[in-house]
Amino acid sequence: MKKVFLILLLLLFIPSLSAGKNLYEDQLNRGIRNSEPYSYLLINQSKIDRDNAKDILKEALRYSPDLPAVYFEMAKASFTFKTGGAFEAFDYIIQGIAAYKRNFWWSFMMILSLFTSLVLSFIVSLLIITLIRLPRDIPLLSHDLKEEKTRIMLLLVFIFAVFGPLYFLGSLLIIISFYMRKRDRILVYLYLLFLLASPWVYKAFSAGLSVPSSGELRAVVQVNEAKGNRYALSVLQGSNDPGELFSYALALKREGRYSEAIGIYNRLLTVNPDPRAYNNLANCYVAIKDFEKAEELYKKSIKIQPLASSLYNLSQIYRETLDFDKGDEYFLAAQQLDAGAVSNFRSIFGRNPNRFVIDEELPYPAIREYAFKKIKNAPSGLSIIPPILIPLIVIVMIILFYILDRRLKNRAYRCNRCGKIMCNKCEKHILWGHMCLQCYRSLVKLEELDARERIARILAVYEYRKKKKDMIKLLSFILPGSGQIYAGYPLYGLLFLWPFLFLLFIPLANLVFRVEMAGFSHLWLNICAVFLMFMVYLISNIITRRRLAKGWL
Repeated sequence: MKKVFLILLLLLFIPSLSAGKNLYEDQLNRGIRNSEPYSYLLINQSKIDRDNAKDILKEALRYSPDLPAVYFEMAKASFTFKTGGAFEAFDYIIQGIAAYKRNFWWSFMMILSLFTSLVLSFIVSLLIITLIRLPRDIPLLSHDLKEEKTRIMLLLVFIFAVFGPLYFLGSLLIIISFYMRKRDRILVYLYLLFLLASPWVYKAFSAGLSVPSSGELRAVVQVNEAKGNRYALSVLQGSNDPGELFSYALALKREGRYSEAIGIYNRLLTVNPDPRAYNNLANCYVAIKDFEKAEELYKKSIKIQPLASSLYNLSQIYRETLDFDKGDEYFLAAQQLDAGAVSNFRSIFGRNPNRFVIDEELPYPAIREYAFKKIKNAPSGLSIIPPILIPLIVIVMIILFYILDRRLKNRAYRCNRCGKIMCNKCEKHILWGHMCLQCYRSLVKLEELDARERIARILAVYEYRKKKKDMIKLLSFILPGSGQIYAGYPLYGLLFLWPFLFLLFIPLANLVFRVEMAGFSHLWLNICAVFLMFMVYLISNIITRRRLAKGWL
């Protein structure tokens, strides 16, 4: 598959391989600053030609200055164990991360990956808590049902299991929560709040499925990130959406269809006097040499909101008409407003209309807002009920859990020393420290037991506690936080388990949500996730063993 991809790119860019600088100049003349397919091709070429990798990647960076992948590959090629090489590599990594702000698909896929990891890790964490606690808590429930038949009402919570697996998990959590400490029942409320928000979660997931497949969104992104114009001209024609119209007009202008672009910008300005639209409309008049009209429109744009592009473009107009004093005045104003932007404007300067004056593009927040408009209705996902009914069902679950928790006071529990199941109904004595009568007598009423019986009891307690400690150590070694959950501290265990699973899911989610056609992923994020995951694992095991040594678990 990779070979096919490379062949297709080679066929697509054969003229570029022979023309070199001519292709680069031609792209700038059409308003294209980012030729990502060609840069991806150069990245793959740099992996083959290691000796010239840095030179090849510099060329890739010239063709796509807003592509994070190039910066990360430059970091790999620049890294050495010398101080200079390490700092150079680190600088490229920082530049690559900064490029996310200028590349919608890279940032969108990273956010989608993080969101997916966060939600899945939360659900899986609570599923693991349930699986660990069920074998220990089901016997307690069974004991309660035998001692008092009316407690069959506890099983009412399983009514909600018919609505889907997430509700079944919620029912199990409610059941085992009755045998948790009071503060640990916060887990149930956290999960029920998650179910309450699940319609919005489903909608967010639908974005991951529907947004990348939207042709209109891809066209808007291509134009406003200066990646191409022709796709937008074929997809956005006839649209009434303001963002799509703005992008379509920009594509028309960059392809030299100035009269059509002027008509669309005027149409947009009748609805909303946007300074970006005024700037781009003025640029169309610059292209047809109507400098007087362009000057008027630039000033309207600046009056609404001073933009570095409008100030710079106005300085170009004054210099073109030989009014150098005003030209210098507006140029300095543009520099004071955004020196970095002016530097970028000058780096692509040319006599072509797309390089002589600078177009305004939709910023990243505007593209993101437009993207969320493209989200379709959320799928039903793991629920068989309409999203509109989910809040009502969850509220009923919360009320039922609260009522049952308040009414069921005397519940079965285990002896802290030997693990025996008991309740206040079957144990008539007032006990100290949640101990059974036998353990209480072996510690306090020594005269009631002979030596052999007391020693046998002590050995039995020792064996039970040893097995419990061994199980805690084993579970903690397998999965951080699971030892604390088994010991009866699920909320404390979640503080380690959830971050660990979140970090674990990030590299897996990045494999699914790859960036565009080239299949590049967020390697730096994967490395950070693996490192932090190891730290969580190490800290969790250290704390668990210290708590075991002090007898707190």
